[in-house]
Amino acid sequence: MTPTSRLYDAMNAFLSQCDIQWRDIRHLKTLCWMMVGMIESQNVHLNGFGVYINSRAQYAQSHQRRFRRCLSNRRIDISATHQVLMAQALSTWGKKRLYLSLDTTMVWNCFCLIWVGVVYRGRTVVVAWRIVPQASSTVKLWAIQRVLRQAARIVPAEVEVVVLADRGFADGKFMKYLRETLQWHFRIRIKRSFQFQLDGQWRKVASVSLPPGQAYFTPAIAIGKTRPYGDVYLAFAHDRQSGEDWVIVSDEPTTLQTFAQYRLRFQVEESFLDLKSNGFNLEASRLRDKFALTQLCGVIALTTLFLVLQGTQVVTSGKRRFVDTHWNRGMSYLRLGWNWIRLALTRQWEIQIYPCLSSLPDPEPAFASKRQQENEFMREFVVLSRIPAS
Repeated sequence: MTPTSRLYDAMNAFLSQCDIQWRDIRHLKTLCWMMVGMIESQNVHLNGFGVYINSRAQYAQSHQRRFRRCLSNRRIDISATHQVLMAQALSTWGKKRLYLSLDTTMVWNCFCLIWVGVVYRGRTVVVAWRIVPQASSTVKLWAIQRVLRQAARIVPAEVEVVVLADRGFADGKFMKYLRETLQWHFRIRIKRSFQFQLDGQWRKVASVSLPPGQAYFTPAIAIGKTRPYGDVYLAFAHDRQSGEDWVIVSDEPTTLQTFAQYRLRFQVEESFLDLKSNGFNLEASRLRDKFALTQLCGVIALTTLFLVLQGTQVVTSGKRRFVDTHWNRGMSYLRLGWNWIRLALTRQWEIQIYPCLSSLPDPEPAFASKRQQENEFMREFVVLSRIPAS
């Protein structure tokens, strides 16, 4: 059996874990070959998949047309397959809090990708996504709600969820939807133009100026003078290292831990890097059809989940240094899984299938540099008892 055939069998076993009835078994086979092509070519360019496929087709154009038909076929629901497998991956999460990072990124400046991912050991594993054809990264509330409803169907009902979002999502209606409809918690950074009510007076966030290294936490307040939304808490701080003012709104009382929780949101930026230039190179697909691009994101999501599961097991089994040259972990779990699959194919090892993500603390946290590690321990704040006067 060739290495490519063994990888195909592993993809088939991975996708066959879900009990979805395929309308045509050829749909499943094509999806498996697309995932094989992504892993082998380390790209999403459909033209490059053909050299890794075993089929009766002889011409490269035949393979390209096959994949384009798959991505344009509305009878193939790749998202449903991902939902089943992702729900299975989170089924053993337990009672530990689950952090979801919400963000958007632009593709060719004509499509906005809304991304909701589970914060997992330095990256996010995508749970739900949506493509919006527009030239702006600011999306309407209804589009965000559709993505979050999709995520709510995947996340276990007994797990406490905390949504992390940047300033573009700071909206009273959005906070109300998270807290009252989904019953999720949130940590959202707000703009300096926001107003909040404290001690019966309305003040602008921009009017609060903290010296470096100081923080202030409000009691329960209301924000938004035009359409007030109450019973939320603010956390103010000025970071010495970045020189930035941080203002986080939370549905729970804020502490210094609030800033640490919000910082988990930045892991989605690394995931976008994996999605584009540092990994799958999404923009190399050259797809300009919304549905086909959504389907392709589904294939990427399935491939990412498979590789992260592989990387998790590599670290758990103590075999990380087989594929990582760093003394301390210097690669993401996605890249570890990617390298492990390539090593397994080269040495003709059996490729195992792993169903669940672990909620346990990362046994080998990523270590970028000694300087960065030291800076993490230098971040300290003095908590003020009263907010400074304007």
